Amino acid sequence: MTDGGPVAHTYNLADQWEAVADRVAEREAVVAGDRRLTYAQLEERANRLANHLSSAGIGPGDFVGCYLTNGTEYLETMLACFKLRAVPINVNYRYVADELRYLFTDAGLVAVVCEQRFAPRVAEIAADVPTLRHTLVVADPDADADAGAVDLASVPDGHDYEAALAAASADRPVVADRGDDDIYVIYTGGTTGMPKGVVWRMGDAFFGCIGGGDPLRMSGPVSSPEETVERIIDFDFNFYALAPMMHAAAQWVSMMWLLCGAKVVLHQGRFDPSVVWRTVEAEKISFLTIVGDAMARPLLDDWDANGPYEVGSLYSFSNGGAPISPAARSRVQAILPNAMFTDGFGSSETGIQGSQRLQPGEDPGNVIRYDNVASGTKVVDLDGREVEPGSGVVGRIAHTGWIPLRYHNAPEKTAEAFFEVDGRRYVVSGDMATVEADGSVILLGRGSVSINTGGEKVYPEEVEGVLKGHPAVYDTVVVGVPHERWGEQVVAVVQPVEGEQPTLDDIEPFARTQLAGYKVPRRIVLVDEVVRSPAGKADYRWAKAVAADSTS
Repeated sequence: MTDGGPVAHTYNLADQWEAVADRVAEREAVVAGDRRLTYAQLEERANRLANHLSSAGIGPGDFVGCYLTNGTEYLETMLACFKLRAVPINVNYRYVADELRYLFTDAGLVAVVCEQRFAPRVAEIAADVPTLRHTLVVADPDADADAGAVDLASVPDGHDYEAALAAASADRPVVADRGDDDIYVIYTGGTTGMPKGVVWRMGDAFFGCIGGGDPLRMSGPVSSPEETVERIIDFDFNFYALAPMMHAAAQWVSMMWLLCGAKVVLHQGRFDPSVVWRTVEAEKISFLTIVGDAMARPLLDDWDANGPYEVGSLYSFSNGGAPISPAARSRVQAILPNAMFTDGFGSSETGIQGSQRLQPGEDPGNVIRYDNVASGTKVVDLDGREVEPGSGVVGRIAHTGWIPLRYHNAPEKTAEAFFEVDGRRYVVSGDMATVEADGSVILLGRGSVSINTGGEKVYPEEVEGVLKGHPAVYDTVVVGVPHERWGEQVVAVVQPVEGEQPTLDDIEPFARTQLAGYKVPRRIVLVDEVVRSPAGKADYRWAKAVAADSTS
């Protein structure tokens, strides 16, 4: 641990960050491509951005869009907003104009920090977003030279990002009344409907989302704001964020490690598994987090084709944000025999809720069982009462304690997700689960995408996990399509392994060895590539459309 320097006065994320940055100013904080920033340098750039935004009239309660891919600018924008008591808003950079228009309007964005390539989309919708009054554009170093510089006049009060920082003061802004009640908002992915803004108090988000000063899960949450600084690690620890920073898990885990004095490496550009493994080697990565099979499978295939790589620095290989199949997990354990494997679960609405942690050589079989469950996590029935362990009853995952306040601008959705039992306030994420006799949780998947076939509920993620174990299946999304007799029929949209053309006759007998008959797909649809979000989450709307089109 380290000594000296200011301490944090609240669990406010700006207070926490500034106390840590002052304590370990010369340590390397973030690496993104060729840019490497120490804690002092990241702090200075965040201060300059905060002062620029303040000069534009942006302050407490104002929502600022982060329309960015991974780069130091993402962390700089988040930290600058926290300093001003403004609210950074994650923007999905794959959204088209209509989706952006909805998000910008729903959030009431007053400003947006965007990359040069996205500026034309901002210009296209700006007239329809009356709150938007300020734009900062990050130059794209890889932009086509023939495209020329971005037309800053085409976006509301447009400014070049680096020029704005250079012209602003590097002094830390002084903002009154910063505290635990300041707001942190994360927008959900919207793969089953329109995205919703989940509104957290920072004091709750610090514990519920960002680890409470205990990223190694060894000492328990801190008992005072000042204790975060006392727990700064005194050894090298390097976290590699593979997911986009627009994804909750990437934000949370990056902030988690920054607040304990570690280094965060941000993956940039398209997902190239060879680049990932080489980065693990070069940066001596300690902790790597992926998002489901969409990242796991390419990494594993590249290892088989081009490995082995020198990854002795890896302390933990972690999954979160989307399911990883037992088959993929077993392959990870085989190629990384000395690393811990961790599979976590949670959501934007609940924070981090639990994990399955496997020590080297530990084999849990084909079940994804979460035995490290947060104290506030429950599985409840429709009346909000806890499901009895070992009963086999399927219930909703609920959480109490450090939970959000509400959905932004969505009182009906808030009323559906938040409830009270015996004076305690709970939130449900939509995930369904059962509880084993020993208290461990078996996660089944989202109720919103469950399939009702002949009165039986089928949870797609369970079926997908089994199908991905078939040697001819590279990726799959399982959906229900209307059926005259059964209500819905189970259909698997399958991306086959290259050179394979699996049929239902191939898939069905394999699936029946691990699934009840009603869960087995009655039809498969082959596609060149399964569409997923940039974070690797399944796009069930797309899959349903593909499945429906295949019957017409």
